[in-house]
Formats: sequence, C-alpha cells, structure tokens
Amino acid sequence: MSTALLICDDSNMARKQVARSLPEGWEVDISFATNGREAIEAIKAGKGDVLLLDLNMPEMDGYQVLDVIIKEDLPTMVVVISGDIQPEAHQRVTSMGALDFIKKPVNQGKLTEILKAYGIFAPEDEVVLPVINTAIEEKVELSPVTKPITPAEEVKPKSDSSIISLPADLRDCYQEIANVAMGQAGDLLARLLNVFVVLPIPNVNVIEVSELSMALSDVEAHESTSGICQGFIGAGISGEALLILNDSSFNDVAQLMNYQCEMDDKAELELLMDMANVLIGACLKGISEQLDMPFSQGHPVVLGQHRKISELIATNSQKWQRTLAIEISYGIENYPIKCDLLLLFTEESMKTLNNKIAYLLE
Repeated sequence: MSTALLICDDSNMARKQVARSLPEGWEVDISFATNGREAIEAIKAGKGDVLLLDLNMPEMDGYQVLDVIIKEDLPTMVVVISGDIQPEAHQRVTSMGALDFIKKPVNQGKLTEILKAYGIFAPEDEVVLPVINTAIEEKVELSPVTKPITPAEEVKPKSDSSIISLPADLRDCYQEIANVAMGQAGDLLARLLNVFVVLPIPNVNVIEVSELSMALSDVEAHESTSGICQGFIGAGISGEALLILNDSSFNDVAQLMNYQCEMDDKAELELLMDMANVLIGACLKGISEQLDMPFSQGHPVVLGQHRKISELIATNSQKWQRTLAIEISYGIENYPIKCDLLLLFTEESMKTLNNKIAYLLE
C-alpha cells in the first residue's frame, strides 16, 4: 500500500529537490502544497499521512501549520525541511510535534535515514519504478494543492537578449538559493547575539538604480540609517552587498553584543562592521556553495551614517544601473531591530547565474 506524502514549500525548486531526494523505489502518492493553508486542506483530504514541511512561507508558515495540526489533532507525521538552521528553530518545531528537522538543501541520505528511524519507510516498501520523476508527474492532477512538478528542462539558460528578464521560474530559483544562504547567515547572527532571528521570505527582482530605495520596503521612510557596502566577484559574476541598519537599532545591538563603551559614531561604525562581517560573509558563502562558485570579497566601504536610505544609495548610484536585487530584511524576536541586507548582481552577471541555475535543475 502506497503512502500519502505531502510536500509543502512555497518554492517550486525546493519541492522538486525534496521529491528527487525521496528514497528510491518508495511507493508513495505525492501531493504538493505551496503554503500552509493548502497543506492543511490536503491533510484533511487524506493526502498527507506524511508531511515534509518548510517553515518560511507566505499566508501560513510552518510554525502555524504545526500549531493547527496540534489544535485540530490532524493525522499526519511531520518532518521539517528548512533553511532556518538556528538551534532554537529546531527545538521549536520538535516541541510542536515535528518528528525531526533537516536543513536545506535536502540530503537524500539524511532524509532516508530519518524516514527509516521513525518507521515511515522500510526497505520492504521499495518497488521498481522506471523513472521516479515521471511517476510523480503522472500522479498529481488532483486538486489545486497537488500540482505537477515543472520539468527541469523548462528552466533553460537565457539568451543575451533576455538576460535582464526574470521570469517566474528563475525568480523562484533565486529566491530559494537566497533562502538557504539567508538561513545560514541568520544562524550565525543568532549565535552571536544569543537571540532568535526572524527570517523573511527573500525579495528578488530586477530593478533600476532609481528603485533601490523602494526595494528596501521594510525600512521606515522617516528613520535615519547607516550603511556598509562590500563588493564581490566570481567567475563571470560581480556585484555589491549593502548592509543597512536603522539607527534606532544600535543601542539594542550594542546591549546584545555586550559593548561596554559609550555609543558614539565610532562605536556604532564598529557595530555596523561586525554585523556586515557576519551577514554579508555568511550569505555570500551560502550562495557560492550552492552555485559551486567561490566569491572574493573586497574591503567594506562606509556608505554613510545617520542618513536617509535614498542618500545612502545616492552615494554609489553611478555604479548601480539595472541590477538583480535580492533583499533580506532580518528581524530579532522581542527587539525592535531592523537590519536589511541587499545583494546587487550586475546585469552582465545574470547570464552566468542563469546558466548555473539551469545546470542545478537538470
């Protein structure tokens, strides 16, 4: 008898990766959900005896799904698969009934090991499937929450004439890569400050330089900010990373980092540099590992202190024309700290990036 398996993740790329990482030959009926609401509907419809659940999703996130499962006593066994690798995230989901936690990108051996450990999959469950992806695609035209996986062949390198475009499938891939890197950086920040870092869904767009201030939508327009810029290069890729911290956040950050000195401009700049070293370095490392492409980082440059976002960006506006922008707005639970990380890739870099992503999805 086949197992009703539900994969819930807002990223199509992540859903594919999870489906491809299932134990080979496992007899399952796979359904897909793009957010928590769809997942709850699918479980109630009998399509989720086992749920592989992401945490950061729109409409209803993974924590909310686990809460509903507990409150309504829904019949499902949950394994969380997430880019949020903070120890507290692991503890929270297991305390809410999840069997276990796997970090993204998912590892087939680890997933198989966990499924075996909890008796969900056993070697005797294996059946002969000629092509597992084809079998998956043939089983999933059941409802809005059971969507077929898009074949990897549909994501192809873009020609030179379409480098600046960002169709939905590519945006989804960039967002998922950023999500994994964001989680690694957030974990380091959480350990440094001994807090729980609230992770957003990364915002990915191709924008003009004039739209950069609008891209930082989580920064209050009336607040002054301070910012650091750091360039990076790789094979066929170049860009800059901006870290922008609301000035109102400095005192809380100083307290969490046990700074004993008086908070003047020099001390604030030191804090800003420390934050930049953690978040920019870890995020770029996470992206480079997924793309199998090392980045070299330049020296950090101060964009300004106690200034409006538009003024910080105007400082380097001649460098930034049309760009692929990935915005990550970090928050700290129980603290009014606002910290935005913006990764800007040059228009010319997108050809290399698109080729790398197409290769990853083959």
